[in-house]
Amino acid sequence: MVIRPLSYTQISLYRTCPLQYKLQYIDGLKTGEKWYFSFGTTLHNCVEYFFKANTGAPPELNDLLRYYEQKWLSAGYESAEEEARYKQYGREILTQFWEIHQADFRRPVALEKGFLLDIDGIKLRGYIDRVDKLSSGGLAIVDYKSHQELFTNDYLENDLQLTIYQLAAQQLWGLPVEQLTLYHLRSNTPCSCPPRDDARLEEARQIVLATAADIAAAKFPATENQYCPCDFAAHCPFYRHLYETPAADPATQAQLPGLAAAEAVERYAELQGQIKELQVELDETKQRIIEFCRAEGFNRVFGASHEATYRLMERTGFSEAEVRALLEPEGLWERVAGLDQARLKELLGDAAVAEEIKNKLAALRRVTAAYPQLFLKKRAGAEEEP
Repeated sequence: MVIRPLSYTQISLYRTCPLQYKLQYIDGLKTGEKWYFSFGTTLHNCVEYFFKANTGAPPELNDLLRYYEQKWLSAGYESAEEEARYKQYGREILTQFWEIHQADFRRPVALEKGFLLDIDGIKLRGYIDRVDKLSSGGLAIVDYKSHQELFTNDYLENDLQLTIYQLAAQQLWGLPVEQLTLYHLRSNTPCSCPPRDDARLEEARQIVLATAADIAAAKFPATENQYCPCDFAAHCPFYRHLYETPAADPATQAQLPGLAAAEAVERYAELQGQIKELQVELDETKQRIIEFCRAEGFNRVFGASHEATYRLMERTGFSEAEVRALLEPEGLWERVAGLDQARLKELLGDAAVAEEIKNKLAALRRVTAAYPQLFLKKRAGAEEEP
């Protein structure tokens, strides 16, 4: 598969759910319109307008708010009342933004600066919201966000987007980046942290390369996360069963050998309560569901009150010969003799052990076995059984 230039958004989506990435960026399925995208884009456009002043002074507040009215995006709001409420909220945010920044206004080095990085042959493109020149001669990167919650220190330290922007800025200007900032628009609060060191920058490069390699290898498993279900639920093996076979009409479902899929899930729930007496039947029913999931490409099947999720679980481990060959020359083999898992974990967390050794050791972990498993839970909104 030919890898076209990637962006942070694409990498982030792939790391969240590879299947969603495929459906959106390879298959070209369209996402639904979201009010928060419209709201955030409108605010971003207005902030860019504020700093693009050609006169050396910021625009007047009335001009900024007039521009806001012109650029307002209406897509995605569920009602006229909701749109009006957020439109007023946006005016308040921009008014406070103007009051804070008009007094010490300075034109940035760049706004919405495009870049195209080459990381070992993988192209990475994007746009940096704002770059400032500090009195020290270094650069400060500012990325505007319209998130609801303020950013924590952990979020700042682990934000891959800021790391990528630092790589891009240092390549574009040949100057050190001395400050990274996520600007929280809803509270007009800059949340800043020091730049990434060389190790963190290399870690980001490796994430880009690993993501590109997985895309090239056509690895697109569905991965559940806090944003499920997405706009492509009808294509997802965790939710597709709901769309292909409405739970309200199980009589129309494709039949399992002897049992309908929905009935099998309910029977599986009943058998768990009688596991000592009905273990054989329980295992047989479980196997029917697994075979049905495999045959149909489902990760989940739904009964009237329960849902069963099928996953192929992987067990990982290490080859004693490989670990010994790595650690013995370093005098570390005795610390993990017998490949004791607790000792391996302790060594990987030991700050005194070189990062290179720990990274090489972590890379030796292999999948040693794979086995199917079913996870059963009650469907959301299902009535409690009497």
